[in-house]
Amino acid sequence: MKVNFDPKQGLIPIQTRLFGSHTDTIVRLALDTGATGTMINWDVAVLLSYDPASVKERVQVTTGSGVEFAPRILIRKVEALGLTSVNFPVLCHTLPPSATVDVVLGLDFFRGKLLIIDLNEGFVNVK
Repeated sequence: MKVNFDPKQGLIPIQTRLFGSHTDTIVRLALDTGATGTMINWDVAVLLSYDPASVKERVQVTTGSGVEFAPRILIRKVEALGLTSVNFPVLCHTLPPSATVDVVLGLDFFRGKLLIIDLNEGFVNVK
């Protein structure tokens, strides 16, 4: 699926649908080729009826502000760029108020796929 973006902007925003046990929501994510894993805002996890605070497993994460530990949860289903992933593991973290996105979509979502990012023409395509 091909999605256009403004190559003059800093982020590559992609609409993504996340599914919880009883509800789903569309969030704005930033495609981040520098992130090995996907991370969602803590508040989004709670909105989808997940309880990150109760998760015992914490994963060490290096962020722009340092090294932190974040809970890993399984999202029932994630839909982005025409791809669907079921029981997809994500890290939960409180993104800073200045963040203009709710999710950082990492390379883990694209494993086994061909990801094309054209920074000249301004499009993302996944095959």
